[in-house]
Amino acid sequence: MMTKVLFVSTGNICRSPSAESVFRRMIDEAGLSEAVLVDSAGTHDYHIGEAPDARAQAAARKRGYEITHCEARQISAEDFAESDMILVMDWDNLTALRQRCPKSYLHKLNLLMRYANEFEEATVPDPYYGGVEGFGKVLDYIEDACQGVLEQIRKRVLQYQAA
Repeated sequence: MMTKVLFVSTGNICRSPSAESVFRRMIDEAGLSEAVLVDSAGTHDYHIGEAPDARAQAAARKRGYEITHCEARQISAEDFAESDMILVMDWDNLTALRQRCPKSYLHKLNLLMRYANEFEEATVPDPYYGGVEGFGKVLDYIEDACQGVLEQIRKRVLQYQAA
């Protein structure tokens, strides 16, 4: 059984590619890369085909993550069907996806920060229009929430293996 996790932000150039890279490393370190697919997308088509924002790349590189392989894309109808978890960064992203998501897949949508253990914020703020320090804060939130997602995925994989 393969589990697919999709991270979604507005343009897919800051938060969601950062989450994709952070979670991909966590999955690899946990030995779950054969059981979990990780991807990212945007709710809007603003940056399709572009690399992640240079500030997001720099912040990620400082922490040992590599996000340059990511290429911005917009979420597709197939993503709703193929993904097991669709984790969004903020309320606007969630609203946009709820409007486009077929009813039978709405249960897959969730705010990423729902899985956070350290931070109480409900959303991951968009750092695009702010300063460089915002990109580090975004990674703090993402790392915390992705740890919670990893715990959930690990339980799912163990349950499947036990069956």
